[in-house]
Amino acid sequence: MSPRTVFFNELRQLKENVTGMAQRATQNYERLFESYEKKDEEELRKIIAIDKEINKKQREIESQCLFLITKQQPIVSDLRVVTASLKVVTDIERVGDHVADMAELLLRLNMKELSGYSAHLLPMIDAAKEMILTAVSAFVDRDQEAAQEVIRKDDEVDELFNQVKTDVIESLKKEAGDVDELTDILMIAKYLEKIGDHAVNIGEWEIFQETGNIRDMRLL
Repeated sequence: MSPRTVFFNELRQLKENVTGMAQRATQNYERLFESYEKKDEEELRKIIAIDKEINKKQREIESQCLFLITKQQPIVSDLRVVTASLKVVTDIERVGDHVADMAELLLRLNMKELSGYSAHLLPMIDAAKEMILTAVSAFVDRDQEAAQEVIRKDDEVDELFNQVKTDVIESLKKEAGDVDELTDILMIAKYLEKIGDHAVNIGEWEIFQETGNIRDMRLL
């Protein structure tokens, strides 16, 4: 087997590993709010535990990327793929962290209806989910157009965050709710906003692996 064939096989394995890690994180996101809606506390705790598996997978993929860069001497186009993968797994790992953090907050809320805190929270949950799912698909499928759509959608999530924040502030002013619960709701909204930002980063790295152009990444 030629060195180039060996490299292609390792590159294919890298893509499979990144895809698997991304699917794990996005499935955790989807299960998070489904579990909350079903009032399934055990499932929420499982979601928190799975974050450790995602962290472990990130370290494995980082090692794989560094091996390919230092030992296999990839050509420029392949190097972009490896470099983008190395960066993307950081964003995916952070998404996993945010999902686990939200699971802990949801457990503290004792299964109360989220819409009761802000009418904009559920639309924000859906919008952030669409962003991260589309971003992952764009990166795996090498779809620049889908990546651009993720970047454009970020303004929608940011606006929904501002609306949730306004709702929480108004409730605090009117003393219309428990302060700790309202603070947790604001934190959930902030994590959703950050997930949107990580989705943008993933979209940006898809564009980089196709074109070599680096745009401003969000440090989160």
